[in-house]
Amino acid sequence: MKLKLSYIFFIVLVFAVGCAKPPIAEMERAREAVFKAENDENAVLYAPGTLARARDAIKRMETEADSKNYDAARNHAAEAVSAAEKAINDGRNSAQKAVTETDSLITGLRDEINETTKNVASARYSQLALDYDAIDNTIVNAHNTADQAEVDQAMGKNQDAREKARLVRADLNAINQKIANAAPIRKK
Repeated sequence: MKLKLSYIFFIVLVFAVGCAKPPIAEMERAREAVFKAENDENAVLYAPGTLARARDAIKRMETEADSKNYDAARNHAAEAVSAAEKAINDGRNSAQKAVTETDSLITGLRDEINETTKNVASARYSQLALDYDAIDNTIVNAHNTADQAEVDQAMGKNQDAREKARLVRADLNAINQKIANAAPIRKK
């Protein structure tokens, strides 16, 4: 009787292992999720690391499925879906944060240009030894670049707008630093 039970158990085990099927639906869902994330501009731009993890999970899923390790393939499929969805969500959140940052940078840019222009006028009045032609050209360029940044922002090119706004700020900071360095040091 023991021999018969062992034999039946062995047959059931072979039958169960032989009948294991690849997780086709889960694997297809994983491929679709990663494809969707790869075609999401914000996920690609702002969450490349998470997107890479999703791609790696797909590779591991396929390797395990080819090796008939279907439970592992199923786990990697779930991991790929999770990472792809996270990449899309992180991309969306980062894009919104970038829009807010761009708005903040551009909103204050005109005031910074005007403040620097006043500082240059004060330096002229104080007859500080500076290259005012070069400074004036830099301020004109700052106005033009700020205009371009606003156009980029209006067109939804937030990254380009941020870069232009940062360039303007750097130029304005350089002008203000030159003025501060040229100002005489007053003794008490």
